[in-house]
Amino acid sequence: MTSSIKTLSIIIPAYNEESTIGTVLDKVVQVDLDNIKKEIIVVNDHSSDHTMEIVQKYIDKNPDVAIKLVNHDKNLGKGASLHSGFNQATGDCIIIQDADFEYDPREYMILLGPIIEGHADVVYGSRFMGSNPHRILFFWHTIGNRFLTFLSNIFTNLNLTDMETGFKCFRKEIIKSINLKEKRFGFEPEVTAKISRIPGIRIYEVGISYYGRRYEEGKKIKWKDGFRALLCIVKYNLFRKRI
Repeated sequence: MTSSIKTLSIIIPAYNEESTIGTVLDKVVQVDLDNIKKEIIVVNDHSSDHTMEIVQKYIDKNPDVAIKLVNHDKNLGKGASLHSGFNQATGDCIIIQDADFEYDPREYMILLGPIIEGHADVVYGSRFMGSNPHRILFFWHTIGNRFLTFLSNIFTNLNLTDMETGFKCFRKEIIKSINLKEKRFGFEPEVTAKISRIPGIRIYEVGISYYGRRYEEGKKIKWKDGFRALLCIVKYNLFRKRI
């Protein structure tokens, strides 16, 4: 059984990414998807730098490339940016691409593979499996990510290795069927909890490369976001009938 994917929607949430957004767009545009069309949606989360101007100039210089720019009137958070992107997406599948170099667009086909082959509805790109390159950074961040994944797995009964990954791919009808509420970094545990309850859902995980950033290089997630993720795991699993 195989799945026909004609168009891939690529959601790029961006907040103050003027140093990387142009290069990321170049990489996304250049990646070969074996005749699958690309729909690129950049959601500018009210950046205070030149992110919006850089994206708009890129669109103006590349009129043949399918790029949409969505601008928020105020800073709402990564989750809210993804909500906006999902609302705009028309492709058969949707991939999340951070506006930096942490995840490699050349690996889109790795995520799409299980869906194209008809095995999966959702694919997580794991930073903790496989032999692809991984930048060595923060020990306690790794411990925190593994703990959050472990706790999430207890509630969802999934055996993920990297629930917190920012590199995820969904069939359009799956992600658009979910009522998402988290506006910031709580998106990852919320979406995991909610997709795990979809009857017959087929979730796969594949190993990916990871080119993590330091804080001085623009990394934004903080320890308080880890505590929020912990609360979201409890909230969206234990109190699921109320949300």
